[in-house]
Amino acid sequence: MAKGVHRSRRTLGAALAVAALASAATACSGGAAPERGAPAPAPAAEKQGPAAGALGAYVEKVRAQRAARVLAAKKWGLQKVPLEAPAPPAVKPKITTRKGFETDGEGLPPVFTTVPTKQKVVFLTIDDGAEKDPQLLKMMKELRIPYSAFLSDYLVKDDYGYFAKMQKSEDSGVALHNHTLHHRYLPALSYGEQKREICGMQDVIEKRFGKRPPLFRPPYGNYNEDTLQAAKSCGVKAVPLWAAEAFPDHMEWREWDRDLHPGDIVLTHFRGKEDWKGTMPDMIRRVMNVITSKGYAVAKLEDYV
Repeated sequence: MAKGVHRSRRTLGAALAVAALASAATACSGGAAPERGAPAPAPAAEKQGPAAGALGAYVEKVRAQRAARVLAAKKWGLQKVPLEAPAPPAVKPKITTRKGFETDGEGLPPVFTTVPTKQKVVFLTIDDGAEKDPQLLKMMKELRIPYSAFLSDYLVKDDYGYFAKMQKSEDSGVALHNHTLHHRYLPALSYGEQKREICGMQDVIEKRFGKRPPLFRPPYGNYNEDTLQAAKSCGVKAVPLWAAEAFPDHMEWREWDRDLHPGDIVLTHFRGKEDWKGTMPDMIRRVMNVITSKGYAVAKLEDYV
């Protein structure tokens, strides 16, 4: 009976410690707004055994990550600290083709602009690979912002190493996906030509970066049934398009209300001052200010699709 009492006390102690973490959610560094979804730091428990020691270590890790993110937000000129994404769903949501984006074919990869979720998260995706700014890698790593890259070989082949660094630059990894070999307008091509563009890029990514990508984005967002048939033939599982597009000086919106929604996919491009009014960090600063001000966190697309 005594052993049972001790176990109950330890369980209660752990529960109280977790409750203390939750109740201290506003105690983040520098007076910045707390990050949603991350437990707040609490004093490490002393002499409470291995479980309490592990909890204390976890709390210290969260505290250090939060403090580093606050400093990074100031360093990179963000208006607010990016919100922490909630834990991804245990079961990924079922993705279906957006209404009006269908073809006549059956069993083809779904084409969508928004992931079905009630969580206040959006997904950041970057296309093509023209600009290879090392500051982007540094900024995203320091801010701990997840993103996915959709690459075209004719733009990335002069520096595969940059994208290999990108792939490894985040704790959870940056996923590299397919944007065709040469960024051609696919509906104007034959089925065979489309297959070479799509499946050829599948081969390049697998060879250079070690993994055959499950996601594909057609250039300009244009496709037909042959596009989806070709993509399916070489392992593509889904075709994410976008609901909003980010530039250094403005946002463009697909939806009538010109706003973000839970699960929206945000598109931007690898570009520099030669192509638009700013740098890659300028664009990230703009889009993160918009996302955070609207109460959204950036989550990892591959956790949901």
